[in-house]
Amino acid sequence: MNFPAMVRVKQDFNTNSIQDLPAAVRSEIAKIKPREIIAPGNNVAITAGSRGIANIATILAEVVGELKKIGANPLIVPTMGSHGGATAEGQKRILEHYGITEAAMGAPIRSSMEVVQIGTTSDGVPVLVDQNASKADHIIVVNRIKPHTDFKGDIESGLMKMMAIGLGKQRAADHYHNVFIRLGYYHVLTTVAREIIRQCPIAFGLALVENQKDETEIIQAIPPGEIEATEQKLLVKAKALLPRIPFDPIDLLIVDQMGKDISGAGMDQNVIARTVMRFHQVPSQPKITRIFVRDFTPTTDGNATGLGNADFTTRRLVDKIDTHISYMNAITSSCPEAVRIPPYFDSDREAIETALNTVGDIPPQKARIVRILNTLKLEEMMISEAMLSEAGQLDRLSIIGSPAEMAFDAQGNLI
Repeated sequence: MNFPAMVRVKQDFNTNSIQDLPAAVRSEIAKIKPREIIAPGNNVAITAGSRGIANIATILAEVVGELKKIGANPLIVPTMGSHGGATAEGQKRILEHYGITEAAMGAPIRSSMEVVQIGTTSDGVPVLVDQNASKADHIIVVNRIKPHTDFKGDIESGLMKMMAIGLGKQRAADHYHNVFIRLGYYHVLTTVAREIIRQCPIAFGLALVENQKDETEIIQAIPPGEIEATEQKLLVKAKALLPRIPFDPIDLLIVDQMGKDISGAGMDQNVIARTVMRFHQVPSQPKITRIFVRDFTPTTDGNATGLGNADFTTRRLVDKIDTHISYMNAITSSCPEAVRIPPYFDSDREAIETALNTVGDIPPQKARIVRILNTLKLEEMMISEAMLSEAGQLDRLSIIGSPAEMAFDAQGNLI
């Protein structure tokens, strides 16, 4: 098969990232007046989640440093539902992937899957909290605010979700995802998080918003009583900053990497506008006929959640799947279809040929093909020659290369 020539293009996202992150963290924490909340000798649990949050190790280390200035005893608590195979060791290992170690943080990491029940919502849903966090004098909730891959609401992925799913560990994640089917994601997350704010000594939340270049653009410390209202406003900003693919329709999307550090669904469903998960909601555009996923990210730990959204993949990706980790995550979230394995091939060339044979009666050289690194990094991408005319008419998009044939190595894999 003769493949179309590809050309590199670049989106101008006009971002305004924070240049001095440590100073920004210190400034925000100072606004909370932590010495009026936290006393010397207090034990303070700081949440640390599993997504690929930009600069998270730097940010958490700075929070630890500010607590030590007060004379408090900070500790890091992994807060990530069922990730890492739902084991204490697995969750600690995930944090290490992001540079969150005891040595780097200057604080102990207390990883446990044990939880305690601290209350019940008005719907009778038990409210569960990590046992180490429950014993602390204070809890600081740190997370990125972003559109959720599975549902739409005034609150999606952020501090409220971190409290409900993250602090609740695998037991809460498993139970809540089943309750979601009856009561809805938004209702369950918000009612559980409100009860945690009411019952637990939340010192403050530290909200992070990232831009289209996967950079930290906003850091905001929030008193517990203002977390929900402030998160709603920050979500509006986060949605405006979500990177997108500026082409529609697409015959074939080639994704070099998927992984839990990219999105909870491996590939952000807001970007690919696709889901095989029965209860999930996604945008209607862009229309993508076929998706070919080439490999995992290095830090996804064999978690194949979201692979079910792909049409084709490679043997090398399938060989890396950790079924225990993948099944635990998918079944806990009541989405077994998320880990379905699509047809897979020994080489990229074979997968692309097969994909292009299933997009309709379109000559391969006229197919609309987009190749991206992953759904988090969309500043640059490759497009097929058939899309050049359209690309030239798009605002804030530059053509930065010349058309060139797809390059394959000796094994038939894309270079």
